Amino acid sequence: MSSVLHPPPSGQDPLTAPKYRPVSSHLAIAPPVSVVIPAMNEAENLPYVFKTLPDWIHEVVLVDGNSTDKTVEVARELWPKVRVVPQRGRGKGDALTAGFEACTGDIIVMVDADGSADGGEIVSYVSALVSGADFAKGSRFANGGGTDDMTFVRRLGNRVLCAVVNRKFGARYTDLCYGYNAFWRHCLDKIELDCTGFEVETLMNIRVVKAGLKVQEIPSYEYLRIHGASNLRAVRDGMRVLKVILKERSNRRELRRQERHSPMLDSFPGEAS
Repeated sequence: MSSVLHPPPSGQDPLTAPKYRPVSSHLAIAPPVSVVIPAMNEAENLPYVFKTLPDWIHEVVLVDGNSTDKTVEVARELWPKVRVVPQRGRGKGDALTAGFEACTGDIIVMVDADGSADGGEIVSYVSALVSGADFAKGSRFANGGGTDDMTFVRRLGNRVLCAVVNRKFGARYTDLCYGYNAFWRHCLDKIELDCTGFEVETLMNIRVVKAGLKVQEIPSYEYLRIHGASNLRAVRDGMRVLKVILKERSNRRELRRQERHSPMLDSFPGEAS
C-alpha cells in the first residue's frame, strides 16, 4: 500500500475513491484507525491521554469497566465522538475483547488509560503496518524505547518470561508484558482471545507468532502513571502470565502430536504400516 497521497485515478468517482488521512507531511493512509482504551476510574488521567491522540484517527473506543467516577463524562467532553462500550465482565483482557468487537477501523491500536503511553507514537505503529507488518508490538527495551514505571522485580520478571517465550515459541521479542500494540483487524481471526486479565498481552504476543504473522517491534517510552494506583500485582499477574505460557506451549505440543498422527499422513489402505 502506497504511503503517498495520490489523486483518484482518471475516470474514478472521487466520492468512491479511498479516503486518505494525512498523518504527517510525508505520509497519508487509507485504512481507518481505531484506538481502544480500557478504563476504570481514570477520569483524572484521560485529559493527558486524549491530548496526545492524533486528530487523524478514525475513532476512539473507550471500554468503561463500571467506573464510579466521571470517566465516561470526561471522555465524551474531551472527544465528543468517542464510542463508549460498557464492560460486562472484569479484567483487562475482557475489556480489550469488548473493545475490539466494537471497532470499525481496519487498524486497531491498544492504549492504556493511565497516561503512561504517548499517543504521538501511534504514527510509528501505523507506519509499520502499512509497510507490511501484521502486528506492531511496542517495546520499552528496543533501541529508542524506555520506561519510568518498572520496578526491579517487574523488570526481572519481564526479562525472564520474555526469554522463555522466545525460546519456546521461536520469537525474538525484547519486551513481553507491554500493552501498547497495534494490528490489522483481520489478525483477530487468528489470535482468538480467551483470557480476562493482564496476561492478555502475553497471550496475543504468543499467538501472533504461532499464527505466523509478521511482527515488527516499535520502540516505545512508558511514563509513570499520572494519577491513581495500578491494579497490576507483579507476583500474582506474573504467575498468570507464566500459566498462559505453559498452556500455550502444551497446546502447541498437542497440535504437533495430532499432526503427526493425522490420517492424511498415515499409509493408504493395503500398504504396509
